[in-house]
Amino acid sequence: MMPKKTKKQSKPLTGQALLTKVKTLNDLTREEKAKACGYSKVAKDGTERINVMAFLNAVLDAEGMDLDANGKSNKKMGGRHLTFRTSVHSNGNLMIGSPYTKKMELQPGDELEIALGRKHIHLKLMAEED
Repeated sequence: MMPKKTKKQSKPLTGQALLTKVKTLNDLTREEKAKACGYSKVAKDGTERINVMAFLNAVLDAEGMDLDANGKSNKKMGGRHLTFRTSVHSNGNLMIGSPYTKKMELQPGDELEIALGRKHIHLKLMAEED
């Protein structure tokens, strides 16, 4: 039996190569530009996912724009970066790692409001009532 051939995923464009390519794609939508620059992938179920946010961040990086509040890019800071991935458990629960709760300075008993978006979940700390 022959092994299944897979299409090798090329690396997304970055830096000057990204900026040059984007300038040639003026008539395309943001999503189409992201796809053309390599910011898409095919999921296991065959659906295509376009990572527009990563594309936009790469464009900002290539332009040399730093939008961090303190003027320091996370890439320049030492230590570990929050890159936590999770999956839904068999009982339907979703776990959020302690680095995120520590970064938000959450304490046991803190209550969060959950707001559902189209493809995201927002967690907002509820204000304490006096």
